[in-house]
Amino acid sequence: MLPVSTVDFFDDELPERAWIYGGLAVPGALELRVAPFTIATPSGAWTLALDHDEISVQPGDTGAARVLLDDDDVASIVNDTATPMTLVASARLRMERGQLGAFLDWWVVLRSLIDARPVHTTGSITFLDQHDAPLDLARSFTPHDADADIAHFLAEAGFLHLEAWFDAGEMEAIDRDMDAAFEHYNADDGRSWWAETADGTARAVRLQQFEEHSQTLAALLADERFLRIGALVPHAYVARTTGEALEKPIGVVKGISDLPWHKDCSLGMHSYNCCGITVGISVTGADARSGQLSVVPGSHRALVQPAFHRREWGLPPRDLPTRRGDVTVHCSCTMHMSHAPVERERRVVYTGFGLPPREEVPLDMQGVRAVREEAYKKVSQPASRVAATPPR
Repeated sequence: MLPVSTVDFFDDELPERAWIYGGLAVPGALELRVAPFTIATPSGAWTLALDHDEISVQPGDTGAARVLLDDDDVASIVNDTATPMTLVASARLRMERGQLGAFLDWWVVLRSLIDARPVHTTGSITFLDQHDAPLDLARSFTPHDADADIAHFLAEAGFLHLEAWFDAGEMEAIDRDMDAAFEHYNADDGRSWWAETADGTARAVRLQQFEEHSQTLAALLADERFLRIGALVPHAYVARTTGEALEKPIGVVKGISDLPWHKDCSLGMHSYNCCGITVGISVTGADARSGQLSVVPGSHRALVQPAFHRREWGLPPRDLPTRRGDVTVHCSCTMHMSHAPVERERRVVYTGFGLPPREEVPLDMQGVRAVREEAYKKVSQPASRVAATPPR
């Protein structure tokens, strides 16, 4: 991580970048209706504001909202090794005035100025097929479709629904493997997430290194059907050799099982590691009653908040119901969420593909990983509704 002087950044570097790149940030900042925002640090306080269609950075505490950051936090945010959501997930966010949303909006503006990238504005993203006609965002694909068509859809929309990609019998085998695997995990093993349901039961909801307990999954990770997905992108993406099994219980009241709107890079490191390809193998199928996945088409191409969906973006979400053996694919920069099940519990296995490590960026990912792996112990999802129908 490059050294960052808090005083030099707010007194000199950020005002200069606002002067040079303000045209990239101001239109989006106007749509977001950002109000003056104060960042207070041990080195001083500065207020960011949209002043007469210009981004201003002034010493002092005059913001409608105020966040307290350590100097190390400032450096991490500038270097994109952390975001406001990192502070949320680690229970370290100190909003002394206002709401998290104000911080997230200004984070978008900061990233625009630092990265010389435009803030998303309504209508700036369009969806076209290979013949420049409107793209059908409701389309799904089967193994019989051409790779070129599938790849183009993924690039434009940032997600895929692949139907009947794997056999139902293979999913039944993985389902049985999950039943047998639970006894090999415990709440302190460092490779599983746990949640508590309304009846006080502790449930394992995320089993890492699940391929060690499932020969079927291990075989699928080396299967040409899986590797075909990674070959859809034009770079030398590397297949993950591990998978994590997720079970989605009904009625979670403590911990995290059903993640709200987020990008997979919401905790930081987007500038170094994106864009990965996340593959969800539907073990039991999913629908509106069993907690399906939803995505925001085009959000992988938009500089927006790394968490929470806003109607102002003009990017409507899309639900992805699946059957056994279907696959969902999304870019790590695509906004997505997992709905809480209300009638039937569901199971899914996640794996994917990533860019090969770059030696010229020797940044350590342990900090981000540590925050992610401990998040379920420090924050909880909103309590989900419980239906009268018993779980599967």
